[in-house]
Amino acid sequence: MKFDFKILVEKIKLNIKNILIAVGCVLLMVALIVGISFAVKTGSKKVEVKQQKVINYPNGNLNAGICGKTDLMQKVALHIERNKYIEKADGSEYENATPEEIEIVASYTNLGICQTESGNLNIRKTPDPEGALCGKLPNNAGCEILGDNNGWYHISSGEIEGYVKSEYIVTGEEAIQLAYDIMERVAVVTADSLRVRSEMNTDSEILTSIPKGEKITIAEEYDDWIALEIDDEVGYCSKEFVEIETRLRNAMTLTEARFGEGVSDGRAALVMFALQYVGNRYVWGGTSLTKGVDCSGFTMQVYKQFGYSLPHYSGAQAKIGKTIKISEAQPGDLVFYGRGGKSIGHVAIYIGNGQIVHASNKRDGIKISSVYYRSIVKVQRILDF
Repeated sequence: MKFDFKILVEKIKLNIKNILIAVGCVLLMVALIVGISFAVKTGSKKVEVKQQKVINYPNGNLNAGICGKTDLMQKVALHIERNKYIEKADGSEYENATPEEIEIVASYTNLGICQTESGNLNIRKTPDPEGALCGKLPNNAGCEILGDNNGWYHISSGEIEGYVKSEYIVTGEEAIQLAYDIMERVAVVTADSLRVRSEMNTDSEILTSIPKGEKITIAEEYDDWIALEIDDEVGYCSKEFVEIETRLRNAMTLTEARFGEGVSDGRAALVMFALQYVGNRYVWGGTSLTKGVDCSGFTMQVYKQFGYSLPHYSGAQAKIGKTIKISEAQPGDLVFYGRGGKSIGHVAIYIGNGQIVHASNKRDGIKISSVYYRSIVKVQRILDF
């Protein structure tokens, strides 16, 4: 058999070429893996450590285009990789944004923030000043702007969709920055009964007990404890017994309170009268349902509209009428609360179905709460209808 040297040379050249191609592919893959890992690592660190930049998503929310479930930091890193880590139009950065807050803001396509001195903004079914009310948008609450209609915004917020006057809604970059400034931290009770104390130690006085599932606004956070706003008082609890959430306030429905069977027309009318002021301001010592009231000022003014004269002090109101069990309470009865479930310091109106309406504190104003949101001292029946 004759040896062909040319064929051998060609085979060697071919093998070398294949080897070089293989090595090149390997090096390219390594370079891509290292580059992507570095980009994701750098981007994640940028948000997690500095927590100063904010992702602005003009074309959708944080979850757009992402398949499957990923944690927050993975989502942030993925959008950094996709070049969606966008600054303000002038090149400056949004400030004070945490990853949780980024996710909340990014869930809106067209964010609007309510800004009104009256405490709340009426949401109507139609873009008309005479349109039927369908909800209330509290000051600093967020909404999704669905459309613009001659001075009215078509919005959705929480469970409500309707129309509000556009002059009271902040939009665009101003709304995004404002959202980061006003977002609330709330504690969700995970224990069967949370003991709220007067100081940050287990030997201090128990101010009240809060049932599982209740949400309370956080006034301040410490290493192992948090300060909670309980009406017009501040108490403390261990972080061990709560879960902490970040939220942007939503609209409130007008049908949050419903009446059971056997409720008189008078009691129903009193509760409906009280509910129309939900969202209005809390002012210590105040007696105006529109400009500001405290807890006893609220009950005093509501009862006054139905022919009852009450003193402007919860302790004195608690001495009027007949003491009943909470299981016997009907809409319109007064529920009293206080430190350790003993001394009276707060009063509310029972509205049925385990709920109350009350002037709570400066942050929340007049609001609806669970009747068991803190320890009940007593329940009084004053109404004779």
